[in-house]
Amino acid sequence: MKPYAIVAALSAALGLAACNAPARTGGNAKICADFTVAKPTPGSPAAGGGAAVDECVKRWAYSLAPSRDEADIVAEAVKAACGTQLSAWNQQTVNQPGAAGEATSLLTGEPTSPLAEHNAYVARRALFYVVQARAGSCPAPPAKDGAPEGVG
Repeated sequence: MKPYAIVAALSAALGLAACNAPARTGGNAKICADFTVAKPTPGSPAAGGGAAVDECVKRWAYSLAPSRDEADIVAEAVKAACGTQLSAWNQQTVNQPGAAGEATSLLTGEPTSPLAEHNAYVARRALFYVVQARAGSCPAPPAKDGAPEGVG
């Protein structure tokens, strides 16, 4: 067989094999979160329970995003990892006067409670951050003792 024929056959085989591979994009690193930004100081208005939960969710989502699992499964794992922060945020809310009442969700118009809205918020943010990290091919935050730094 002539060398040109071998090269042509190999090129055709590689081309066909590539058809089965999923398209890979380079990602848009401009959408990645900046983990070097200083966290709010404890006691400041920006350091409320919601901010601590969001920071936990973002760091775990970016850390777990490279998993091969579907994004919604990864988001569930993120919610589980941030259960302590969500519980603390819920406790802060329960301790406020009048927080136990039911209200109408501003997103769905359905009856809801503050605790249900916290849970829904964490679910939405976890999924968003997982997809964001994947879409941007974003790096995970630094880790310490098996957890993303800044969580806790």
